[in-house]
Amino acid sequence: MTPVVNFGEKLAKAVAAHGPLCVGIDPHPSLLEAWGLSPTAEGLERFALTAVEAFGGQVSMVKPQAAFFEAYGSRGVAVLERVIAGLRDSGTLVLVDAKRGDIGSTMAAYAQAYLGDGSPLAGDAVTVSPYLGFGSLQPALDTARSTGRGVFVLALTSNPEGAQVQRAVAPDGRTTAQTIIDFASARNSGISPCGDVGLVVGATIGETDVDLSGFNGPVLAPGFGAQGGSVADLKRLFGADMRNVFPTSSRDVLKHGPDVSSLVSAVRRVQESL
Repeated sequence: MTPVVNFGEKLAKAVAAHGPLCVGIDPHPSLLEAWGLSPTAEGLERFALTAVEAFGGQVSMVKPQAAFFEAYGSRGVAVLERVIAGLRDSGTLVLVDAKRGDIGSTMAAYAQAYLGDGSPLAGDAVTVSPYLGFGSLQPALDTARSTGRGVFVLALTSNPEGAQVQRAVAPDGRTTAQTIIDFASARNSGISPCGDVGLVVGATIGETDVDLSGFNGPVLAPGFGAQGGSVADLKRLFGADMRNVFPTSSRDVLKHGPDVSSLVSAVRRVQESL
């Protein structure tokens, strides 16, 4: 039997080849319109597969936002499956941004869908929500570990409402976000080059108010580029050592479509800025 390669090893190899940039595929209706495409399943397919052609083999990781595909029903989900397959064929890591979170057998089903071998929706990692308790993620954590995939756990998000939960203080004095980070750190303990449990920390959150110094895993930093996040923000949030930080840019790159060469050039400019 071929040994399972840890997700952290896959990430390290991808970063060595392409740098840390993660590019999002967000087929927002306004972007489809800007590309001269109709907000239909056909327009979605043209948009998404053009992005795959441009980004595949160019960056360390690509993050398709599942909601924009699900909005078109089964035909949209079929396009998402083609996106995942196309990126995998190009050798590019795929992070499916689905933000799933539930309990028991339902979470186990989500884990099989997005992390299980043989599932057409399984990328290399998936985003998950821990706000039913970090322990509710156990089926996803276990499936990811057994299949060599990863999970990115929401910790500190950039939406204003997030603070109501994420910055709430528990009786032990820790914020909810810090508690999540500590659980993730424990899960990654002793894994080299880094663990398979990542965090999502928005690049535009202001101050983190959490301790990430001992975190041995990847950190996804959405909001870089069009949403206002800058290299200076990344350095302020994460310090000079950003080996495991993955800034995510979506609209700032996608606005240069539909020309593939223009999209590739936009990616390279962002990579150079990092």
